[in-house]
Amino acid sequence: MSHFVEVILPLPLPKTFTYAVNESEFNFIEPGMRVAVPFGKSKTYTALVVDVHRNKPETYDAKDILVVIDEQPLVNDFQIKLWKWISSYYMCGLGDVYKTALPSSFILESETLITHNFDQSTDISILTDDEYLVYQALQLQSSLRLTEVEKIVSKKNVFPLVKDLIEKGIIFLEDELIDKYKPKQVRYIKLHPDFETADGLQLLLDQLGRSQKQKEVVLRYFQLQATTKKPISVKDLIELSESNSTVIKAIVDKGFFVSYFLQEDRVTFKDATQTHIELSDAQQKALDDIILSFEDFNTTLLHGVTASGKTEIYIKLIEQMLQSGKQVLYLLPEIALTTQLVQRLVAYFGNQVAVYHSKYSNNERVEVWNQVLSCSEKARIVIGARSALFLPFSNLGLIVIDEEHEQTFKQADPAPRYHARDTAIVLAHAHEAKVLLGSATPSVETFFNTEQKKYGIVTLNQRFSNVVLPDIELVDIKDKQKRKRMQGHFSDTLIDAIADTLAEKKQVILFQNRRGFSPFVECKTCGHVPHCPSCDVSLTYYKSKYLLKCHYCGYSMSNPSHCPACTSTEITTKGFGTEQIELELNTLFPETKLARMDQDTTKGKHAFEKLIDSFKNREVDILVGTQMLAKGLHFDHVNLVGIMNADNMLHIPDFRSNERAYQLMVQVAGRAGRAGEKGKVLIQTYNPYHSIIQQVMNNDYTGMYKEQVYERRNFKYPPYFRLIKLTLKHKDYDKLKEGSLWLYQNLKHQLQLDILGPEEPGINRIRNEYIRTILIKIPNNAPLGAIKGRMSRVLVSFESIGAYRSIKTSINVDFY
Repeated sequence: MSHFVEVILPLPLPKTFTYAVNESEFNFIEPGMRVAVPFGKSKTYTALVVDVHRNKPETYDAKDILVVIDEQPLVNDFQIKLWKWISSYYMCGLGDVYKTALPSSFILESETLITHNFDQSTDISILTDDEYLVYQALQLQSSLRLTEVEKIVSKKNVFPLVKDLIEKGIIFLEDELIDKYKPKQVRYIKLHPDFETADGLQLLLDQLGRSQKQKEVVLRYFQLQATTKKPISVKDLIELSESNSTVIKAIVDKGFFVSYFLQEDRVTFKDATQTHIELSDAQQKALDDIILSFEDFNTTLLHGVTASGKTEIYIKLIEQMLQSGKQVLYLLPEIALTTQLVQRLVAYFGNQVAVYHSKYSNNERVEVWNQVLSCSEKARIVIGARSALFLPFSNLGLIVIDEEHEQTFKQADPAPRYHARDTAIVLAHAHEAKVLLGSATPSVETFFNTEQKKYGIVTLNQRFSNVVLPDIELVDIKDKQKRKRMQGHFSDTLIDAIADTLAEKKQVILFQNRRGFSPFVECKTCGHVPHCPSCDVSLTYYKSKYLLKCHYCGYSMSNPSHCPACTSTEITTKGFGTEQIELELNTLFPETKLARMDQDTTKGKHAFEKLIDSFKNREVDILVGTQMLAKGLHFDHVNLVGIMNADNMLHIPDFRSNERAYQLMVQVAGRAGRAGEKGKVLIQTYNPYHSIIQQVMNNDYTGMYKEQVYERRNFKYPPYFRLIKLTLKHKDYDKLKEGSLWLYQNLKHQLQLDILGPEEPGINRIRNEYIRTILIKIPNNAPLGAIKGRMSRVLVSFESIGAYRSIKTSINVDFY
């Protein structure tokens, strides 16, 4: 009887594939193990087994698997079920989910090897010079990599040469799987057993003779041995003895010491230093209410004002979960936030905390994955960004989603375009775990779910230690400009407030949600604006580098000294970003220490951490930044927050622009006065009477919520309708226009729903590809599965038309 396994391939394919296995492999292979399989023309892939059965595929002949890679499953049933749900709900390939979920080190690379065919005699006379060189090399070693062949013949393209050698029967190709994960090996040292006795020690010192440096190392070794019971690493011994590796090598070569290696984790945390957290009365009541809410609801929203001490409540809940033997997942929207949070959680929970996000190296992520898989004590609490959802939890008790309203929880590109908050709720349901959503400004959809009694809700309206919410003052910059009370982009009110705050030895945060010096430069004579040649967008000016840069494709050019259209030298900048604010501050406050926090200054692995620590340690007086500043960071000495231009956020063509502007301004304002004195927030705006700005000023979340749901009900947007956005891309504008219209008409006919489009987005060309979007609105009471099924069939028909096959189509479910 035949035996088969069903596998997921790391390719954008919508389904699984079946492969044959022999009797011996069938007996120990399990779902969750990796296997190497052939696919396509001489390609080998690392596939993941999702099922083992005896059902032969009907439409194709099952190929044999090449090798079973794992001895134990790497992925558990919870994950496989979650992957299938993501693939189904977000309409993407299972292979896309597989590639995203696993650290890339687990998906082994296949490298082609050239091997001599000994079964066939070789007539050397028919070989060309290059072929003979390869033949000679294969007489000296069993196989060659393609890179080695390139060096032998001094050519970059060796494929024609390899093809000719195969046709002549001299070589054949085989694939070698390369494991990219390398465990960290630390070198340790110990005394040779012959010298452990008193006599042996005396002999050792005698034999060292006059070598003072080696004697010093030996003495320091015994000093370390007396103070620690742990093995002594070569690194520690070198540091203590102020020696070097050459001296250590000499002692080992003489046979006095023995060196050996131990495998260690790349990321480790210290033991707990804090044993108790005292909650305020308001926090304790909120904690009790959450526990009570969990009896009726699996998901509860903690709606607490900024600086209300939500993190302390999370810690108390986590503590209860750990006591019951459960694992905890703590999701954050930004990697920047993990720095402060890890410090706080490690102080309380010690080395039970693990961190998982994309700034970690592949090897570090593999180690955290293995710790979670084995239910290690080192990973009972996992803090991470959205990718931490895919870790192999087997005993999950609680998922905390902090700042749940943040749009960075939604994956944009590539597929799977999942939302971490919604996916976490599905994951928790599979584990029968609880979910706590935390935010001072919940998303409209989450708050709507609490009103519909799908989620529980607990409110916390009081700041920790009875700290008062900051005063919010509006500055009408239109009026200030009329009265000539502006210096650059700073009003006199803001300048005075910064000066007063600095005089009190306090810190300032200034927010401008745009990086660079200015969004574009313009010729004052003819109005020409330099644009990216590959994208339909103006180039952002960076004064420090004296260049213009595209934020979409990375294209850059030096800032022109004269207009390329009319040769005029009258070129000016328009608008302003964080870099310009920083330069203006240098002029206004030359003695002040400044720092800037945006994507350009936080590219390194530890850049966030260094910047946040320097500001926390008061090495920086004024911090200028983008929306990174708005996401839950805690600084004790910030007494003033300035929002440079609130109007930038209000006039974006997006149904969520007002909601997001409110959230961003309230969150930024919440950085002020978090400990001790009352803080102050200044909002510069051209439109101080705008409803959103007034709601921010009055901290009126309910007013904002009611206004937004009223508009969304009228115009058929979430939370009353679901949205699916189709994005089509192609280099040929006319072909894209024709194809998108065909798709729109067929979707309209098949779905019988409200469909908008095909529209050109605000930026309708990126990387030389034109873009069109189609928006499908689905009522909440409509059968979502059936609609998606009909959609998929229309898309399959679209892709089967030869003229449209080259059009790239992507599906984004709940794209907001």
